[in-house]
Formats: sequence, C-alpha cells, structure tokens
Amino acid sequence: MNLKKLLWPVFCGMLALMVACSSDSTTPTDPGTPGGEGGNPGTNPSGENGGSAYVSPVALATSANKDAAMGIYNSWVGYHFVTKEAEAAYYPSVAKEYNEVFGNISPVGRIVWATQTSFYKNQCQVEDATVPAMKFRGCTVSEGIGYGMLNSYFAGDETTFNSLWNYSRGYRTYFVTKFTPWITYNFHYNKIDNSSATDADLDIATSLILMYYKTNKQEYLNDALTIVNAIWEQEIEQPSKLILSGNTNVWTINPTYNLSYFSPVALRLFAKVDGNHDWNGVITAMYAYMRKVQDAGTGVFPDWSDAAGAAKNPPNSSATNTYWLFDKESVRIPWRIAWDYYWFQDENAKAVLDKLNGFISEKSGNNPGNVDALGKSYSWNLSVGADKAGGGVISSMWLGAWCATGISGNSDWLNQCTTALNAKMPTNGPASYFQDILLTIYAQLLNGLYVRPF
Repeated sequence: MNLKKLLWPVFCGMLALMVACSSDSTTPTDPGTPGGEGGNPGTNPSGENGGSAYVSPVALATSANKDAAMGIYNSWVGYHFVTKEAEAAYYPSVAKEYNEVFGNISPVGRIVWATQTSFYKNQCQVEDATVPAMKFRGCTVSEGIGYGMLNSYFAGDETTFNSLWNYSRGYRTYFVTKFTPWITYNFHYNKIDNSSATDADLDIATSLILMYYKTNKQEYLNDALTIVNAIWEQEIEQPSKLILSGNTNVWTINPTYNLSYFSPVALRLFAKVDGNHDWNGVITAMYAYMRKVQDAGTGVFPDWSDAAGAAKNPPNSSATNTYWLFDKESVRIPWRIAWDYYWFQDENAKAVLDKLNGFISEKSGNNPGNVDALGKSYSWNLSVGADKAGGGVISSMWLGAWCATGISGNSDWLNQCTTALNAKMPTNGPASYFQDILLTIYAQLLNGLYVRPF
C-alpha cells in the first residue's frame, strides 16, 4: 500500500465531520445533510427575482403532475442509489478498503451502473457479492453521478444530492483530477479509467450551480467553478468552440462530436458565474453546428458526427453499428434542448424541437401511442445506414424523449404523451440503469419539477 493510501483516511478523520477533504485551494466544506424542508427546488435565497422563482411562459401539458414525477423519482432512487454503508454488506471483501478514498466523509452514495456482461464485466465484478444481482454491478459511471445530482436537486432530495457530490469529489481528490473519472469501482480505490466524459462534467457543475442558487452556500459554487474552468481548458475545442467528448487524445485529435453532450442550460449557467470565458460563444457555435447536422439529414440526429456535420463512427468502437442512428446517445438531445426552451425560450431550441416533432408527428400520425413509429431508431441519412426496427414496444426513455419535442408548440402531442409517460414506472432491474434514469429525467422536466431558481 502506498503512503497516500495509508495517510488519506487518517487525514480525513482529523477534519470535522462536516468538512470534506479536497486538494483544491478553494476547499469546499461539506454541508452534510442540510436541515429544513428541502422539497422546493425553486427557492432562491440569493434574492434574484425578488426572492421568488422564475415562472416559465412555456406551457406544460394539462396532464402535468408533479406527484407523478415524484413517484417515479422515489421508485428510481430507492433502487438505483446506494450508500457506502449499505453497500458494505453487498461487497464485504472490498468494503474493508472503502475508507481509502472516503475516510470519514459522510454522507456518500453512488448510482449503480447496469450489470456488465461484456467489455467491463471483469472490471465491474465483485466475486463475493452477497446479493447475486450485484455481482457484476460493481461500477459507477460519472454520467450517473451527474444525472443523479440533477434528479435529486429537482426532487428536493438534498441528502442524496450531497451523497453523490461527496462521491464525485472524493474520487477527484483521491486521484488528483478536476473531473470525476468516467468509471469508478463502487467506493473502492481501484482505478479503472480516470479519463473524463464531458456530459457528466457539465451536469455535475450545473447541479452544483443550481444548488448554490437554492442554498446560497459558497462551497457549491467553489467546486463548480473548479470544474467549469477545467471544462474550458480541456473539453472545449479551440478555435471552433465545439464541445469535445472527453479530455484524452482519442477525443481531442480529429474529434468525433456527440450532440447529446450539448447542454445549453449548463453553458448559460457557466456564463452567469464565470466571466473569464466565452461560454455564450460556445452556445452560438454548438447551436449552429447542431442545426447544420439536423438540416443535412432526415430531421433527426446521428449519435456521433464529424466536423463537417456528417455521421461518423467514433474511435472508441462504441457505436460501429449504430453511429448514424438517432439512438442510445441522441435520446438525450430532446431533454437538453427542451430544458433550454422551457427556461430561456431560445429560438434555436424551438427550431430544433419543431423539426424533431414534425418528423415524429408525420411518422406517427400525431399519435404518441403509435408503437411502430416511436419504437424504432431512425437514420440520420438513409444513404449512410437504415433505420433500426424496434422491439414492438415504446421504451419509457424514448417515450419521454419524443414527448419533450412537443414542448415548443404541439400541445395535443404534449398532452397525450405526458399522460402516457406518467403511466410509466422505472423497471428497476439489473439492466435498466439507463432507461430508468432517463425516464426520471423526462418525467421531472415534463411535469414541472424543473423550476429555475433565478
């Protein structure tokens, strides 16, 4: 065991219980589990808008129901979130060394990644798992931490929010990196891959800024700014100002872009708190690129694309048979763009959503219950590759994605679709990580839990 591993828990234990370890010069104190009611993400202690939350002029569905969204959230978090203490019972052999990273930091929790059956099966395995379904679920991805922080923020669940935040900064401090490693091994120090995933970095920083506006606690903003500065330095391409997919050479040399990583709301928040970088320029560049890609094809997006705006197979071999499809990456685009339209009414957001909704409305006869239409993955360009047939069902995450396209003006679609979405619940199975987390995201947005705190 190296000296760092030996001394780290001792050092953490010397701090007050309400202080988290950090190697940064702007060490944020751990807020622990704040008191108070916590269930109102629209509270604004900073005093903007006269102390009241922003009310969007964009109409949600008449069937929007915050209680339905909270029911989905509570089901999701009850299954997919686990604390360090609870997981110690699942993984007794590795749990002995959990304090190497986290010491006495509390609370700490993670979003459990799906059961791994192929490439990461061995890396994510815990041989002596006491729960068989957890044997190959030993990993967490930074994407899940970012989504989890946003979900818990909008649900007013500050305990889960702070647990996930502590997970992120525990690993960032231990591995001396500004970004949460894209994949980590439960609560253990074992290193799998410390490279970044830009979408996760954007979401983690966004959630921290939102929590700062909600609570007025400087430690949230301090940590967010550390990440924001690193994003500018390592994940924004210059001079194009396009968002890179990660911070390693595989993504920075001859880049392949992922438009589902484009979070306009994140960039607007960055511009609000960081005056040292041209975040508005990134928004302009990314919307121009997004519309170029969309206009060059059928109206949907490819999962991955090149500088010219054409579909491109990414260098990590993750999408060789799907890169031209509106598929497992692009399913997140409607969320990010609908969120921007709901909060900021950007004309580019409306144009993108209108084209997406026009596409699916034509395919489905404006019927969000049309399984054939909503159950398949569509090609960005049929000359590059064909559509991919569905499995005879509309998955909850795709229902949410197509629902969100109606927020810019198709009220009939939005009303029908939100009603159908609110009838869904998380599957809560070992392989349902991605579907369930996106269902929760879309349900929160479309049912009014996305309250802007400024």
